[in-house]
Amino acid sequence: MDRRPSDRTPFDLAIVGAGLNGSLLALAAGESGLSSALIDRVPLSAMTEQGFDGRTTAIAYTSQRLFAALGLWDELAPNAEPIRDIRISDAGHDGRASPLFLHFDHREASDDPETAAPMGWIVENRFLRSAILRRLASCPRVELVSPDEVVDSDRGPDRAGLVLKSGRRIATRLIASAEGRFGATREEAGIGARSWSYDQIAIVLVARHAEPHRGVAQEKFLPGGPFAILPMTDGPGGEHRSSIVWTERTVIARRLLELDEPAFQAEFARRFGDHLGPVAPAGPRWSYPLRLVHAERYTDTRLVLVGDAAHGIHPIAGQGYNLGVRDIAALVEVMADAKRLGLDVGGADTLERYAQWRRADNFTMVAATDLLNRLFSNDIKPLRLARDAGLAAVNRVPALRKFFVRHAMGLVGDLPKLIRGERP
Repeated sequence: MDRRPSDRTPFDLAIVGAGLNGSLLALAAGESGLSSALIDRVPLSAMTEQGFDGRTTAIAYTSQRLFAALGLWDELAPNAEPIRDIRISDAGHDGRASPLFLHFDHREASDDPETAAPMGWIVENRFLRSAILRRLASCPRVELVSPDEVVDSDRGPDRAGLVLKSGRRIATRLIASAEGRFGATREEAGIGARSWSYDQIAIVLVARHAEPHRGVAQEKFLPGGPFAILPMTDGPGGEHRSSIVWTERTVIARRLLELDEPAFQAEFARRFGDHLGPVAPAGPRWSYPLRLVHAERYTDTRLVLVGDAAHGIHPIAGQGYNLGVRDIAALVEVMADAKRLGLDVGGADTLERYAQWRRADNFTMVAATDLLNRLFSNDIKPLRLARDAGLAAVNRVPALRKFFVRHAMGLVGDLPKLIRGERP
């Protein structure tokens, strides 16, 4: 039996934007008994093509538990490379790392090192999209509305409505904006945001190298920004691969992107180093200007912001998507609780509970990533000496290392049920 609402019967949730946050929200909501419509202007099938998005995503340990609870992990696991260690070092213009460094071992967060789980996993975005969209296609409580786009909306005391370009009208109890940092819905609602450019561009590519990475993620802090080397699964031919997020000042990044292959290879190899043997880019380069966006509030009448629509942060710690996953888990839980108790799933009380739950966690990560980027993205000698001493000091204190590992895994704070691996 089709349990989807008709156009006159409100959905519990209408989600604008079918990216990684929006599609996961639709699935989590549908699997938790909430009727949902997922709307995007791009055909959903195009989002799984290899050329659509060359990035990878870091899935923290607690985010993996949500994927497992939703039945996604078994499909993702073969394409997910565990992060077992993280090594952080400072480096100069020549790419040479300081002898002082900070090393995190996944076993430090566990009472039983022999059975310790990885800190996280690296997954190509195309595999994430494919797994989520396949599950959505068979979820009876979710309707996929694509390609189509919102041209008008109204939000009242009891329900909200969306008018689509196709002429269709959708009634809903709540609208969720998952449109990213520059979506129109937040602006139209009059929700302001703190926003500034980092004057940096992230160059994203895949590298192949001679030696195996052994599950070690590396973050080298260069004067222009962090250079992240993230472990990936081996390629189809068995070659060892890593995902690269190479941050540079905008003017330098643009020059690098214009270089021919030999010149680009030389600049890339110099920054990468020789710790994994000979290295070379494999495939195309992508680039993404970096900007911080943090909404002044996460809710309005019959409207909620999730993921980058609420908080777009610097990729320096690889935690942006995991913040969105925690948003999703919290929103679905408060809505499912409200529906079970016969309350309004899109009412002010429900939305206030969500906003209070997520504000502190998000603000802490926004502030931390902004501070880290400002602290490390320079080559001021006294500051660099202080940074190196700080990294070495933390590296010598097991309790501090354990504290930071637990934060990276998402094991701190008031965790929603899905983040604990339970259904709401």
